[in-house]
Amino acid sequence: MTARLPSIDALLAFEASARSGSFELAAEALHVSASAVAKRIAGLEDLLGVSLFTRAGKGLQLTPAGHDYLPQVREALAALRAIPLHQRAHQGLERLRVSCTPTFARQVLVPALPAFTAAHPGVELELTLSVPLLAEGDAAADVEIRHGPVPESISPEQVLLRDRLTPLAAPGLLAGRSLATPADLLGLPLLRTSLQAWAPWWQVAALPAHEPTTGPRLVDLGLVLAAALAGQGVALMRLSLAQQELREGRLVQPFALTVEAERHYGLVVHRPSPAAEAFRTWLHAHCAALAAELSSRQA
Repeated sequence: MTARLPSIDALLAFEASARSGSFELAAEALHVSASAVAKRIAGLEDLLGVSLFTRAGKGLQLTPAGHDYLPQVREALAALRAIPLHQRAHQGLERLRVSCTPTFARQVLVPALPAFTAAHPGVELELTLSVPLLAEGDAAADVEIRHGPVPESISPEQVLLRDRLTPLAAPGLLAGRSLATPADLLGLPLLRTSLQAWAPWWQVAALPAHEPTTGPRLVDLGLVLAAALAGQGVALMRLSLAQQELREGRLVQPFALTVEAERHYGLVVHRPSPAAEAFRTWLHAHCAALAAELSSRQA
């Protein structure tokens, strides 16, 4: 059987009346009239089939049923008040749901998010991950960060980063090896992924090399980065995704030669709002600063 639940207003009226011992004082606390409190209590008693109060002199006294019911009501109200969405500070926030590719989120977006939060304390950002290989995003997202080919028709403001690719490797993998020319890479294990072919870099290096055919095929750029950090092979990696690892010396760039990636990161706003516009403006500025830093490193 379906339980007959009392209204929240009736429970609040009961708790306030029990705490103050008066319908009048409860009415002041709830900003309603004393008659409204009395009606809510009467309706609650009718629903429960028991009396909750008796009048003793000028005040109210709880009946035995009221004594038993009060701690249960207080526990239920406390649980409802503890829900973040019910709190006034939370209700004043503008929510923004952002869908992002996994590696860009971990390597570029998340480390910079404190700056966005500090600049926009009124925005509650929720970050979800998409599946780039399957082209599956978050249908409920307000803003989406994509990784893919950039058509000529796309507006410039939608492109976040025009990335450059270059081989990167862990220092341990290169220890004791002489890499004088790009051709020397052919003697090392090369990491492979369906998301990025080696062909564009071989072409600018003027080498008729083929795609690697051995080793695991990694279907996520973050996995390629992890494999490179573990010394499992040389990765053809986006400089934007390995900036921290390069700064810390956990990865090295053996050659200055880079090639522009065919696929770029772009931002699409599905549901325009002040929060979405603030995020778009902030992320473009962050990516512009990152691109400038990467450019100076290549120089």
